[in-house]
Amino acid sequence: MKTLQIVGIAPTPIDDFLFMAIRFGFNLAATFVVVVLLYARNSKRKDFYFSYFAISIAVFLLCFLLENVKLELGFALGLFAIFGIIRYRTDTIPIKEMTYLFVIIAVSVINALSKAHLGYVELTFVNVLLVGALWTLEKVLMLRQEDSLLVIYENIENLHKEKEKELVADLENRTGIKIKRYQVEKIDFLRDVAQIMIYFDVKNSTKQEKK
Repeated sequence: MKTLQIVGIAPTPIDDFLFMAIRFGFNLAATFVVVVLLYARNSKRKDFYFSYFAISIAVFLLCFLLENVKLELGFALGLFAIFGIIRYRTDTIPIKEMTYLFVIIAVSVINALSKAHLGYVELTFVNVLLVGALWTLEKVLMLRQEDSLLVIYENIENLHKEKEKELVADLENRTGIKIKRYQVEKIDFLRDVAQIMIYFDVKNSTKQEKK
């Protein structure tokens, strides 16, 4: 059996090294498609790109190198539990971004822990199936991403129940956003101002900005 010798490191079989390199390539390609071609085109958040790639690489190498410990499914589920706990111990992460994070972890675990007898055709099919499902949810079903904006509003006369249309029209005229719904958070009658949270579809607002 041919081995790869690196100074100061025990020799590694060439076959094992190539096996890891190919699996790593599969994982990196799948992560690129999910993050760059799917997530990036349907989200304005760019601060998650680095995190997604870093977590993908780290999880893959961790799972692949510890595969001989025979933790497998329990280890994979443990990763989901750990990141689930982190979700509630750090700054709030939007649900969609958290979902993509779990997808990235799942792809990395699948590519790292799938058995050696699983051919590259089957592995490619699994990755394509997962990416295709995400593409369907994003494109075909046209799932809309909702965003919100807190507005300090001084014309509190429009907060009257009978002036709802006037209120929405005034807010849309001032913000240039097509409002989907709104919620009055706070009213200060002494200062004649109110805090209103408006909700809108991100795609609709993006189209308006381009115009």
